[in-house]
Amino acid sequence: MRGRRLLTAGLVVLLVVTGCGGPTPGPADAGDGEPRYGQAPAPGKDVTLQPDVVLVGGGSRTVRSVSPDGLIWRLDPGARDADRLAPGRVMFLTGRGVGRVLDLAEDGDDLVVTIGPVTLTEVIRDGTFGGDGVTLDNPTVYVAGEPSWTREVAAAGGTLGRSRPLTVAPAQPPPAPGGQAAASAHGYRVRTFCCAGGVGTHFTYDDGGLRLAGTVTLTVGRPAASFHLAIGAGEVTRAELEIGGGFGIKVDFTAGIDGGQNHRRTFPVPVDIAFPIGLVAGLPLSFTVSQTLEVATAFGAKLGTFRGSGEYALAGKLGFGYAGGQVGSRVTEGFARRVSLLDSLTGVPVGVMGLVVRHGVRFTMGISAFLFTAGIWFELVTSYGATIGSALGAPYALCRGVGLGVRARFGIGYRILEPVVQVINKFLSLLSPSRAPRIPPIVASGGPSWSADVYRNQEVIPPVSICGQVPG
Repeated sequence: MRGRRLLTAGLVVLLVVTGCGGPTPGPADAGDGEPRYGQAPAPGKDVTLQPDVVLVGGGSRTVRSVSPDGLIWRLDPGARDADRLAPGRVMFLTGRGVGRVLDLAEDGDDLVVTIGPVTLTEVIRDGTFGGDGVTLDNPTVYVAGEPSWTREVAAAGGTLGRSRPLTVAPAQPPPAPGGQAAASAHGYRVRTFCCAGGVGTHFTYDDGGLRLAGTVTLTVGRPAASFHLAIGAGEVTRAELEIGGGFGIKVDFTAGIDGGQNHRRTFPVPVDIAFPIGLVAGLPLSFTVSQTLEVATAFGAKLGTFRGSGEYALAGKLGFGYAGGQVGSRVTEGFARRVSLLDSLTGVPVGVMGLVVRHGVRFTMGISAFLFTAGIWFELVTSYGATIGSALGAPYALCRGVGLGVRARFGIGYRILEPVVQVINKFLSLLSPSRAPRIPPIVASGGPSWSADVYRNQEVIPPVSICGQVPG
């Protein structure tokens, strides 16, 4: 199959826990064994935090509300050490409430704290943390709501003007047990699911002239994770993350156009799927699964439909290891075709129709929430590209082409999609600072990261010149 050629149509195919002091469960106030805004820290004697970290007392009970984008936290100003918060310091309130303070303001009986992302070493100076055989079942889902980063840059500011949006943003909805949740972003309606059978997202889009629907899944049997993290003098000396269970990839889609316009959307799915670990060496760590989605159309005519589906075995386990300045991927590859996407392509195209769907699934062991989640992370990004040629353009052969690419990304810290960072910084630029001289923009990544190809292939049928060939 690797000898087949790709149809070219102007489409580029984008391709049990241990630790110092042991795990300790925390109080529950969300009805699912986990506080609504995360568990409070209680650092042990073997952990040293950075000097500018402020441990705000009270945990989730201190929180009045959190904005959907995770930027603005409304707190009880009487909470222990809340008066020590200042721009530039790091707020450590709960396992999900960690961030660099960008600004502070008083609004009635609330202390309003605007935060940005931090890396692990900006929080922890010294400490060793580890866990083995952490079973990833019985998750808790956190839905962001409708954060600013689910909209386009031009619309991110809304009608906020130049005033601080102290009462404009709605609060995040409460978490819920289970792995399913519905949300919306950039005109797409999405529904996430985890973990029986895999982690994935079902998506739909319909603006009248362009209709898209599909499901992307990282299939897995019974996932379990192991991790190790050692930090000394504010530097990571060792980091390991492995997730086992046997992995595969799966996609199905239906696409149609009737007078609509091509488009491209890239966004994080605004849902965290969390597996709280409890206190490890006194810090509230959590294993979090998050997803990103990119959809791009390249339809050569204003009318047509096509669909396809495919499934492939991929790897026995995922992960990486870092020690002594050396890093290596730990992906045990085992690619095998179960259902051919190429053979499944059908439709009624007029001209050439092309579609790219890119699905990212990230596993993070660490702290904070949503875009600001920081820790040891591993992400698998799968790109499905499909094209189908018009019978009008090739009366003796209907051209079909597929590109499949799987890439691993991994690191220590955090990483945010660049288009999302632009939206957040647009939003931050609209805020009038209260105690800070200015509210600084956030950056897209913190901490080292690496990447490696896992699998890549391109195919076309039939192998005739009119269907094109792989460039180069």
